[in-house]
Amino acid sequence: MKFGLRIDDFGWPGGGRRMAEHLASIGRRAEDAGFDSIWVWDHFVQLRRWEEPLLEGWMALAYLAGVTRRVRLGTHVTGVTHRAPAVLVKQATTLDVLSGGRAYFGVGAGWNEREHDAFGIPFPPLRERFELLEDTLQLALRAWSGERTPFVGRHVRLTEQIDVPQPMQRPHPPILIGGVGERRTLKLVAQYAQATDLWLSDPDQIRHKLDVLRRHCDAVGRDPDHIERYARVDLTMPHGEEGEVAPAPILLDRIAATAAAGADAIVVPLPRMAEPGVIEQFGSEVITPARGIARPPG
Repeated sequence: MKFGLRIDDFGWPGGGRRMAEHLASIGRRAEDAGFDSIWVWDHFVQLRRWEEPLLEGWMALAYLAGVTRRVRLGTHVTGVTHRAPAVLVKQATTLDVLSGGRAYFGVGAGWNEREHDAFGIPFPPLRERFELLEDTLQLALRAWSGERTPFVGRHVRLTEQIDVPQPMQRPHPPILIGGVGERRTLKLVAQYAQATDLWLSDPDQIRHKLDVLRRHCDAVGRDPDHIERYARVDLTMPHGEEGEVAPAPILLDRIAATAAAGADAIVVPLPRMAEPGVIEQFGSEVITPARGIARPPG
């Protein structure tokens, strides 16, 4: 089982004056504790808590690339509506180069209309957002293969395609598509992605979505075992107590159930991760003993 740490809460002591210090510390401590990856939200405001702090995702990842050495880095996930697609691909390439080949390209169709309106970003209908997502996936693969000719997609037109330098990872940074939509999202995962995040913690739901993904893979002649499968694990106490993470034995049972449902990686947003000892305790009590937990093949 692999573990990713998701950073989506930047309300750390000291505010903006100490934010860089805390972010660097969290990155290094997560790496030392055994996390395989670090993920940040690609939003411009805190969802449901608009007045609370949030750093821009790609800039935060670039900073983390400079203070870590092993852990992989990705957005969780980038809405393709947020930036011009070719610019977004350039950002992902830059992160991969500066991190020494540790970037994921985490993308999705985008969803928060209020956020788009607040930042003056067009918010097209759902069908068009998925078409834009596929355009972005296609032009990313073209750019990373060295293609230089014009690109004409459903919503993106490029007179030429330039992406120099090429990413460090070959053939390209792994593409992670977030979401659980059975008709569109999981079909795109089967066609284009090397990883998926199902956003789910219920084993029965995970099992069902992976069955759907398997059928999409069969339709395009792809082995679903070649796709990394991220899911969630419920961190809460078993009887609804707030503010505390459940004891390690309970978490390990939940992780084993998640793996049995078909997931091979978990993303966790640890509460109070800036506090000393929180990341380290999770690493020693959960990550280390969970390394031997594996999903069944297929």
